Amino acid sequence: MNRAREGAARDGALDRSIWRAYRSLPLEFARSTLLSNVDCKFPNHISFHRKGWPGSVIEFLQVIGPLVDPIAHGGKADEAFHVVVPSLPGFGFSDKPTEAGWRLPRIANAWAALMARLGYSHYVAQGGDLGAGVSSWMAKQRVSGLAAIHLNLPILFPPPPPPPGGYTAAEQPALAQLGKYAGDGSGYASIQATRPQTLGYGLADSPVGQAMWIYEKFQAWSDNKGDPAEAISVDHMLDDITLYWLTDTAASSARVYFESFAKDFARVPIDLPVAVSIFKGDFFTPPKAWGDQTYSKLFYWNEVPKGGHFAALEQRELFVAELRKSFAQVR
Repeated sequence: MNRAREGAARDGALDRSIWRAYRSLPLEFARSTLLSNVDCKFPNHISFHRKGWPGSVIEFLQVIGPLVDPIAHGGKADEAFHVVVPSLPGFGFSDKPTEAGWRLPRIANAWAALMARLGYSHYVAQGGDLGAGVSSWMAKQRVSGLAAIHLNLPILFPPPPPPPGGYTAAEQPALAQLGKYAGDGSGYASIQATRPQTLGYGLADSPVGQAMWIYEKFQAWSDNKGDPAEAISVDHMLDDITLYWLTDTAASSARVYFESFAKDFARVPIDLPVAVSIFKGDFFTPPKAWGDQTYSKLFYWNEVPKGGHFAALEQRELFVAELRKSFAQVR
């Protein structure tokens, strides 16, 4: 990573972000509810997005307006959504679990309880990465009221065993991406899945360490040519980093890896309607064939030419368009 960019993020930019983020963020988290003895915060809107580390609800603040009020953002009245953006246990302003067992299936059931408590008997869910895991487990468990899910960065792998003739040419790029991730891209996941508390002491003690632990992923996983600011504004990156710092959630957010990475973060066959948007700038872009073999009711698949892992931050208009187009089929 370019050290000059590190310095910019570490020094003046971080200083100016902290107070701005501190003033504005609490206003976005006006509601909370107790789920399995964990107080979960969510914005005072109604939505269905969530992603895990190193993201946060901040990723979705820019898309709430277009989804809730499409007419004001170039859309049609019948494209409006209610929007609930819950913060995962251990993330942001939600409580830090004090007991083991908060795996993805349990979080999925908690979100279903949240939607029922809010009065929704028919809704859809959206997620990417760990959020895709939560949404997938909601669908796998067929929680009450869930009509369909939309995923970006779906958790897809080639179904075992390998085919007799070998994998197709269309599958080779994704297999190469998986190999690269296993070889030099998964160190963060290994330590968070095995020693989250040890890591947390260092990150909780150093704002520079916390900033770089996340900033490196903005650089590696967004759709850029070396500088993450090409894809995501410095202010938005720093708002996300600052939320982790102010809430002291480095360790608690890593614990979801300890709980679920080796157990639940896996290919999950689903027989509920599934829509998928692949943002081609992400670090992993599985082929549609794997989706066809995993989701028996795959009704939408689109490959978006721009945008990466943080799609809602990088390409707000394209992300919103994907949700409108896909969920229009299940309204």
